[in-house]
Amino acid sequence: MTHQAPTIPLPKAWNQHVKAATLHVISLAQYATSYTRGWAADGINPHVRQQAELDRANQEIALLREQLRIITARMKSIPARNRPHYMATERMAIWELKAARGWSLTQTANKFLVTPATIASWLQRVNEHDDTLVQLRAPVNKFPDFVRYAVQRLKTVCPTMGKVKIAETLCRAGLHLGKTTMGRLLKENPVRDPGDCQDITDSNSEQPEEASVMPDASETKRVVTAMYRNHVWHVDLTIVPILGGFWTTWLPFAWPQCWPFCWWVAVVLDHYSRRCMGVTTFAKQPTSEDVRAFLGRTIHDAKATPKYLISDKGSQIWPCDGYRNWCQRHGITPRFGALGKHGSIAVIERFIKTLKDEATRRILVPLQRGTFRRELLLFRDWYNEYRPRLTLQGKTPNEVYFTRRPANHQPRIEPRSDWPHGSPCAKPQTLVAGKPGDQFTLHVDFHEGRRHLPVVTLKRAA
Repeated sequence: MTHQAPTIPLPKAWNQHVKAATLHVISLAQYATSYTRGWAADGINPHVRQQAELDRANQEIALLREQLRIITARMKSIPARNRPHYMATERMAIWELKAARGWSLTQTANKFLVTPATIASWLQRVNEHDDTLVQLRAPVNKFPDFVRYAVQRLKTVCPTMGKVKIAETLCRAGLHLGKTTMGRLLKENPVRDPGDCQDITDSNSEQPEEASVMPDASETKRVVTAMYRNHVWHVDLTIVPILGGFWTTWLPFAWPQCWPFCWWVAVVLDHYSRRCMGVTTFAKQPTSEDVRAFLGRTIHDAKATPKYLISDKGSQIWPCDGYRNWCQRHGITPRFGALGKHGSIAVIERFIKTLKDEATRRILVPLQRGTFRRELLLFRDWYNEYRPRLTLQGKTPNEVYFTRRPANHQPRIEPRSDWPHGSPCAKPQTLVAGKPGDQFTLHVDFHEGRRHLPVVTLKRAA
């Protein structure tokens, strides 16, 4: 006996809703896939966990390819003469990618929507030498070509670093360059590798921002100013999406704010030194008990207790008698940031923005809690030890917290051979190590192999 499948009539005007239905189907599939991958990532079987990671990586590659296809199609619709030109550093990056992929001139030209002759001309210009018999005397303050090469190379390796951050980073390595000089070097035409002699530039620092914290007006009018380390701490919570965003096609037009769609991250920051004292993650919005337990662990690890603890009025903090009693037992005075007041909670908000811009948005956020927490701890260690801060005059949080001599106050390298010994350099002012005209090699390592956490050093050329 045969059974016929039931016939379900199509709704009226169904063809007018096909596009919207497609978006709903994709969102529903992403919802189901996220839960399935979350189950697999927390599974006991290591092969299942590995397959979940591989499946997610393959999906990410497919989405990036589709994104690239759309962008390429849009660029192809623009006439060739009206397309934007590649910057000097981008041309060098294209040639490096060509060498890594083994592409021919035609393949490279097709990938980047230019002609093979254009690709070939870039190489000829890179290898050009100035054979002019009579040359003008070079200015005393002109940096050698290997300095320009090193700056452009560092920008290629770390494309997210701006001219000020590159200048700060390189200043700590021993080369003092101003941010205007840095911007000019980045805009100039690329130069060939001058015998592997590379250099780095660092920039000036700005005036430190006020280390004052504005308490809530309902509590007190007195301003709390951080005068020493562990005097004022900040605590705050933020959400890190696992899928890259929260938007979906049905009400409330957002994924649930819990795992496996996002992580809740708690951060504690020392105001005086800008040092990250602690960071942890939660699968869902933490309770007041969870936050207090995290603060207790942070105090235990730091072997120090702050006098003031600044926070916003989140549900874990306000109104909460348990939090006030906990602060009283530890001898801590709680303070609350004032809405709309400059300097109230902006310090920790800027740190959270840095955490997302330079860490979580640069990686594929893990589904396993232990793995994600390790990534956060690696960023915390790198941020405290290697990342200079403008508000600290180019120092790192650890240098201020542990009162170490800043790296940018060490004797500097002077690549200009005719530069007078007593002449000033880009801030901070330091003495010249050795003699002017030294050459050096640029080394870019990565903290624990994470390419979004660069560690830059300069070594004198033999």
